[in-house]
Amino acid sequence: MHSEDMERASNARLNWLRAAVLGANDGVVSVSSIILGVAGATSARHTIFIAGLAGLVAGAFSMAVGEYVSVSSQRDTERAYIRREKRRLREQPEHELEGLARVYEQKGVSKKTALQVAKELSAEDPLKAHLEAELQLDEEDLNNPVAAAVASMVSFTAGGLIPLLAVMLATLHTRIYVTFIAVVIALTITGYGSATVGGASRKRAILRVVLGGVIAMALTYLVGRAFGTAVS
Repeated sequence: MHSEDMERASNARLNWLRAAVLGANDGVVSVSSIILGVAGATSARHTIFIAGLAGLVAGAFSMAVGEYVSVSSQRDTERAYIRREKRRLREQPEHELEGLARVYEQKGVSKKTALQVAKELSAEDPLKAHLEAELQLDEEDLNNPVAAAVASMVSFTAGGLIPLLAVMLATLHTRIYVTFIAVVIALTITGYGSATVGGASRKRAILRVVLGGVIAMALTYLVGRAFGTAVS
């Protein structure tokens, strides 16, 4: 049991870490794109700051609300599955036992062994046995929508602050270059982090993340330059 608790906690930490890295990456790309888009249209520091700050706040709350709604919907669905499974176990225990045995049969276990495994697992905790085997759910480890929302908001804000601080601390003639370099470094870190957490190729992840961010910044800067000149 202690081993299962440790594994559950480890999986939860990995999921939150992955979400935090992705949220930070979104913050870096979104805010830097807004900042460079506005910087392409005007050199006014105050205007650039307000645009970046607005993008940071709007993005952070948007991420939080979106994550809260998404996780809440998922949790409601999972709870509905759990209630349904409890009802079936109460009303049709034999049928559910046969269904659990079939799950293990489909995994390559013989019919006799599958039935024995199903009986032994059901004798200890029938609900847990069915949820794990059939639905890959753990009643004690459902995602928390509030925690997910806060984590998304914090990670997005942390990522978005990097380009915002870079553009405000740099001089007028270097702000584009300083922001670009700061964003590339930040994206390299988030790409490395996401690959490490997911066990993927670090080089490929870094290249993908940095390339996407650079394209986004370049396009918004060009749009800002084009429309800023046209409107003015």
